Parts: sequence; C-alpha cells; structure tokens
Amino acid sequence: MGMPATKRWTAEEVRAMQDEDRAWPRYELIDGELLVTPAPTWSHQEAVMHLWRELDHYLRGHPVGRPVVSPADIELEPGTVLQPDVFVVPTEDVRPHGTWRDVRSLLLAIEVLSPSSARYDRVVKRRFFQRKGVPEYWIVDPHSRTVERWRLTDDRPEVLDSSMSWHPAGVAEPLVLDLETFFARVHREA
Repeated sequence: MGMPATKRWTAEEVRAMQDEDRAWPRYELIDGELLVTPAPTWSHQEAVMHLWRELDHYLRGHPVGRPVVSPADIELEPGTVLQPDVFVVPTEDVRPHGTWRDVRSLLLAIEVLSPSSARYDRVVKRRFFQRKGVPEYWIVDPHSRTVERWRLTDDRPEVLDSSMSWHPAGVAEPLVLDLETFFARVHREA
C-alpha cells in the first residue's frame, strides 16, 4: 500500500529503511510516493517461480536478456526504486559484478497481483513503465487466472486467459505461454 502523499520521499530515505537481511516488507519509490508491500502469498510466489522458469528457458535459446526476480532495487530514473516481481534485463545491461543501479532499461516487467498492490500495479507502476519505454508490462492475476498485457502506447490492457506470446526485438520466434497450463501449475492442479 502507498504511504500518505503528504511527504515526498527520496531514494536515499527508502534505501536507509531497508534491512539488507530481510526482503519484506518491500519498499519502492515512484515520483516521490513510497509503496510498501507485505510478504507475498503462496500462489504469488508460485507464479513468480513459474514465470522465471519459462523466461529463463526461452532466453537461454534466444539470449537477448536475462530474467531476474526481486528483491532487486532497479533505478530506471534518478529518485526511483522499483522491484518488479519478475523482469528481463537486456543483455547489454547485465553486469554480474555490478549493482542494480547499472540496469538502465528493461525488456519486460511483470507484477503478480496481490490485493494490497492492485492499484499501484495497474496505475502507478504501469504509467511509470510506459513512460520509461519498457516494451511490455504484464500484470498476472492468479485469482482470476488472467494476464493483463500493457504495451508502450496502450490506453487499455489486452486481457488474456488462454495463451499469450512475448516477442522481444531481435528474436525470430516468440515465447508462447499456455495460460491454462501455467495457472494450473501455479495452483498445483497439474
């Protein structure tokens, strides 16, 4: 949930609040607004794990980027601190011995929806990712078994429930996700 908008937070203040030994609560900062997220649910983490696996498998054969899961403090512009649940860093920004601040762009950002984060995922973060030129932003909803796909110029998401594809620039064939199978795995039905 967001903190009251009366205080404009800085990235330094957010980093000072974080405990390096704990991943939760998660602190993020967009346009001075502090977003605090509690620990995720089991289905949330299952979705994150399965998304990362699918992306990792695909990107090993099409090495245009690396999939990563949070916690990871991404600073796509000064004064921001973001931790997308899953994201793909372009190969040229991958610096295994660098810091998260070395990441200057993303090929894909994914948030797995939680009741406490729905407004921020759909409005605040979505607008930020579109503004920063992230080609695709997915909001994965384990409860409704849908994915909202946002592209750069979209005013409304494409809502998908059976299958979807991701086709990053420079790759001949897309990643195709069977969403019914994906959500069955998330809910341990398959």
